[in-house]
Amino acid sequence: MRPKRITTGTHRPTAFDLFSGCGGLTVGMKRAGFAVLAALECWDLAADAYELNHEEVHLVRSDIRECDPIELMRSLKLRAGQLDLLAGCPPCQGFSSLRTLNGTRPVTDRQNDLIFEFVRFAIALLPKTILLENVPALANDERLVRVNLILNAAGYNCAAKVLDAADYGVPQRRRRLLFLASRLGQVSFPNPARKRVTVRSVIKHLPVPGKSGDALHDSQARHSPRVAKVINMIPRDGGSRADLGPGAQLPCHQRLDGFHDIYGRMRWDDVSPTITTGCINPSKGRFLHPEQNRAISLREASLLQGFPRHYRLPLERGRYPVAQLIGNAFPPEFVRRQAVQLRRLILQSAS
Repeated sequence: MRPKRITTGTHRPTAFDLFSGCGGLTVGMKRAGFAVLAALECWDLAADAYELNHEEVHLVRSDIRECDPIELMRSLKLRAGQLDLLAGCPPCQGFSSLRTLNGTRPVTDRQNDLIFEFVRFAIALLPKTILLENVPALANDERLVRVNLILNAAGYNCAAKVLDAADYGVPQRRRRLLFLASRLGQVSFPNPARKRVTVRSVIKHLPVPGKSGDALHDSQARHSPRVAKVINMIPRDGGSRADLGPGAQLPCHQRLDGFHDIYGRMRWDDVSPTITTGCINPSKGRFLHPEQNRAISLREASLLQGFPRHYRLPLERGRYPVAQLIGNAFPPEFVRRQAVQLRRLILQSAS
C-alpha cells in the first residue's frame, strides 16, 4: 500500500503514532501542533475507527513485529533523525497489578515484550523526542530499566513518572506511567492544572438518549426488571448499591466482598472513575449516569476520555467492542499537555 501524500508546513513538528488504537494519541498530538505522518495498528476495528477520523494519516495495518521501520521511513521520504516525535501505547494488560496478583506473580504475558518493539522503532528512526504511555505497574518492572539503558546508550535523556490524568484537564481519574525521552536535552513533565474538569461540564448538556440522532449516544442496553428496579433505587449524584442495604441489593451483590463501586453513580461535580473497557456496563464499576437510570452512553464515555464531540466510532460489531476502543484510548488532553512540552523543546532546539 502506497503512503498518502504528506502535506505539512515547516512550522509543524512531525510525529508517528505506534499502537494507535482508535486515535486518542493522534488527536492529542494534533492539538499540540504536531503533523502526524503515520500510525500503526493491527486490530481491524481500531484501524477502521482511526481511518474514519484521520484519513490524511498514512495508516499501516500491521502487527508491529512484522513491520520494518526503515521501510516505513523510506516510504515517507524521511531519514533517521528527522522525525520529531515517536509516540505509542504498547498493550499494557500484562503489566496490570490485577493480572499479576498485586505483583506477587512474575509477568509473563507475551504482549509485555511489545515495549521492545517500540524501542526497536526508536533506535531505527532516532526521533528527536519520545512519548510512551503505560500502566503504573511498568514503573517497577525490570523492562523499563532495560528501556532506559538502551535509549541512554543511543543518546537520549529519559524520565518516567506516574501521573493522574485528572490533574491534566481530563474529567476522570486515570493513573498512568508517562515515559519521555529526548536527544535535544533534558525532558520535563507539565505542571498540573489548577482546576479539575468535572463530569457535569462534559456530559450534562447532552439530551436523554433515544432520539438525539447520535448512534453512540442513543444505543442503550436493556436491563431485566429486577436490575432496572435496583438502578432506579440508587441515590442520585454519587450513590451506590451500598446505600440500599443488603436486602435491596441483587443476590449476587449480597455475597460480594469488595468491588463496592459496581452499580454506583458518577458525581456531577467530581471527575469520573477510570473509563475502562467495561464503561457502559454498571456491573463493571461506577458507570451509572449521575441522575438518569442508566449506564453512561458510548458518547458520554468518549467525551469523558476527551474525544471530540463528533468523533466517529463504528458500531457495526456492537456496543462492547466500541467500549473497548474507548476504554483503551490514551485521553487526548492528557496527551496534548505532554506533547506541548516536547514541542517546545523541539522548537527551542531549532531556533
